[in-house]
Amino acid sequence: MKMNADRASQLAAALAFVALIGFLGGRYSSPPNGGASTGSEAAGGKQPLYYYDPMFPNQKFDKPGKSPFMDMELVPKYADGGSGTGGTGASGPPAVTINPAAMQNLGVRITAAKRDTLATGVDVTGVIAFNERNVAVVQARSAGFVQRGYGRAPGDVVAAGAQIAALLVPEWGGAQREYLAVRRTGNAALAAAARQRLALLGMPPGLIAAVARSGRVQDVTAMTTPIAGVIDTLDVRPGMTLAAGQPLARIVGLQSVWLDASVPEARVGEVHPGGTVTAELAAFPGERFPGRVQAILPTAQSDSRTVTVRVELRNPGLRLRPGMFARVALGEGERSALLIPTEAVIRTGKRTLVMLAAGDGRYHPAEVQIGRESGGRSEVLAGLAEGEKVVASGQFLLDSEASLTGIPVRPIGAAPAGSHK
Repeated sequence: MKMNADRASQLAAALAFVALIGFLGGRYSSPPNGGASTGSEAAGGKQPLYYYDPMFPNQKFDKPGKSPFMDMELVPKYADGGSGTGGTGASGPPAVTINPAAMQNLGVRITAAKRDTLATGVDVTGVIAFNERNVAVVQARSAGFVQRGYGRAPGDVVAAGAQIAALLVPEWGGAQREYLAVRRTGNAALAAAARQRLALLGMPPGLIAAVARSGRVQDVTAMTTPIAGVIDTLDVRPGMTLAAGQPLARIVGLQSVWLDASVPEARVGEVHPGGTVTAELAAFPGERFPGRVQAILPTAQSDSRTVTVRVELRNPGLRLRPGMFARVALGEGERSALLIPTEAVIRTGKRTLVMLAAGDGRYHPAEVQIGRESGGRSEVLAGLAEGEKVVASGQFLLDSEASLTGIPVRPIGAAPAGSHK
């Protein structure tokens, strides 16, 4: 029969187990005297249509015995679709039937779908970064010269008002002299216009106030940082000639920082702006830093298939430093869900299946819709009812045999009532 291409590799390995099942099934169903059982004995008196080797199901044989292809007993095929490994029982849908002793030797485990609590948080990792919304740039507002530096360097943490460089701006000196001369005339209107001209030339308000207060020209002006933070870039050195608008330094505030968390794209739908976040850092064991999701960046990382979620954290004491690694818990809480072991899920590429245990050694596939996965358990959104039993180990073997013998898959719509809760 036709099989999905992406299941071919799984089927190749599973066929070897099918052969083992046939072998073990023959051994565990042999009479006590060690003689081989006949087809009618194996099927309760029913006569088989033919015999076949599970490894070569298209080859048919008239009599039981050893397979010419593998060192194993041939499996009988009956008119009702039954065989040594698959068929229809007295009631219920067609199913794979396996000798219980063989199933035990193969380590097949069965578990029931049950309703339990599922954690709704997303645990990921992240890296501390600068808060790019808290940035100040110091510029030369007029052409001039750097008279003095203050020993600053990129990476220095500075307070607000820290001096960056002392500048000599000739244009400012001439304008200050004009302003002071006009003030001495006593004409308030002209003095106000001259003062306004100082502001238009880019002179800081503090410098204008100092000139007005002292009545003296201040040719050299100290450029200071408008905010507290770290010097990200510093492009000023003593003796430099500056053009109007040339950047001198870039200051990034540290009162708050960003935490860029890498969330798998399959889980990003569970994260929303404004959601609560808790971060833990190896540098501060046992301490948790609360925050909130500020933004979900619009692009995904193609190499890791993750989406960056940006969190803003308060930074008291400036302890959180860009580049630090953090464990991030996005969201908290739990909800009720129908759960099965994740290892019981068979993903074929086109649909998702589980192998149902119908009882009496009978198994058949069922299609399910899977939701979240957490802690080795998967949420079942549809296709199963609470209490139904699924195969948690060895399911690929049974699925391959079901495909080989043409056993139909139970669709989601045919699931028992309550499977969509």
